[in-house]
Amino acid sequence: MTSEISTEPTTDDAPHTAPTDDPRPDGLRRADSLVIVNTGNGKGKSSSAFGMMIRALARDWNVAVVQFIKSGNWNVGEEKMGRKLGVDWFSFGDGFTWDSNDLTNDMAHAAQGWAKAIELMEAGEHQLVIFDELTYLASFGWLPIADIVGPIADRPRHVNVIVTGRDAAPELIELADTVTEMIEIKHAYTSGIRAMRGIDF
Repeated sequence: MTSEISTEPTTDDAPHTAPTDDPRPDGLRRADSLVIVNTGNGKGKSSSAFGMMIRALARDWNVAVVQFIKSGNWNVGEEKMGRKLGVDWFSFGDGFTWDSNDLTNDMAHAAQGWAKAIELMEAGEHQLVIFDELTYLASFGWLPIADIVGPIADRPRHVNVIVTGRDAAPELIELADTVTEMIEIKHAYTSGIRAMRGIDF
């Protein structure tokens, strides 16, 4: 038996909670570009960044992605689709640090990646650059945070930057225009469920 859903307005005395006051601040202005940071322990940091990648492509923007930590051998879904759509994609990760046989090599590879990231920003050929898992280079002590924040602050003004990763440094948060902290309420992985192709990678 199928239950029917009423389309009639409620007539009870319960208060309505839909906002009626306009929340938009006065004096809204356009920015030349934004720095966006997705951080926190919850799922969705990279997923959000790659959602914005799709939006940018739909606006005919040139987009570049530099991935740190994540191995280029993982064949992640976002890279597969990004390359199909014309994204300039660069992988400078060697996988999880706990699986590494040579952290010194991982550090050197990450430094090469950051040099490439700076090159992309300075060239100014992309309206959006995404630095996936960049925060770890600072939190692991692989690069001074000043060496990360400085080039982002000095980028050409039309270049938008998205940074993802846990434990974003206060200096990066201060520089950013928008910062979102993903909070883990529940995660399938902690209950013993493996990462799922098409959802997690």
